[in-house]
Amino acid sequence: MTGPLAILADSWNYLVVICLMMGGLFIVISQQNLVKKLVGLAIFQTSVFLFYISVGKVAGGTAPILMKATDVAYSNPLPHVLILTAIVVGVATTALGLALVLRINAAFGSIEDDEILAMKAAASVPRARRDASSSEGAQ
Repeated sequence: MTGPLAILADSWNYLVVICLMMGGLFIVISQQNLVKKLVGLAIFQTSVFLFYISVGKVAGGTAPILMKATDVAYSNPLPHVLILTAIVVGVATTALGLALVLRINAAFGSIEDDEILAMKAAASVPRARRDASSSEGAQ
């Protein structure tokens, strides 16, 4: 059976990776809340982990222990080891991102992108120009 359904059934893990990747990217782009953006990045990162694990899987492969048989297919353990390292780094960067969100909330009183940018824009206007515009509005 080599029809489209058989191909989809054989590569369902890649479909899951694509759905998670697009979902995470959509969350990062569409949300204004910084915590939601971090959740989207974590979902995107998980999809990359699943992709590397899927690529590293060898059908019928065994652990890379040398045997006397010559027709044995071995699985490469390197992708799985790299993913373990990437998971640790991902947890650390997510924790750092959450710490930065806490600092941003303490400094600006909000974790919404548009509100933070508006406050930064208002703070970057020179004081003389702010004073002149506020005195013109008062007259």
